[in-house]
Amino acid sequence: MKKILLLTAAIVAAPLAGCNSPTDRALGGAAIGGLGGAGIGALASGGSATGTLAGAAIGAGTGALVGAATAPAPRCAKWGYDYYGQRVCVAYYNQ
Repeated sequence: MKKILLLTAAIVAAPLAGCNSPTDRALGGAAIGGLGGAGIGALASGGSATGTLAGAAIGAGTGALVGAATAPAPRCAKWGYDYYGQRVCVAYYNQ
């Protein structure tokens, strides 16, 4: 059972790994969180529909919030040097 759950999580998460915009990340987080929450809700409630739906709703909401909050680090568009000769970023790409 563990192998099936891990394989399913990997298959679901793989296409979402390249999401860069906060909207994409929120949607991906909602999908992964909803699936995980539904599984946990079903296990915790003994398979009842109410527990499954509640777990899916809580997981999707939490996944969307976490996905939107975790933005990738900005990439440097132009490098320069500071007073001490250390390389620093002076301009960033717009995301």
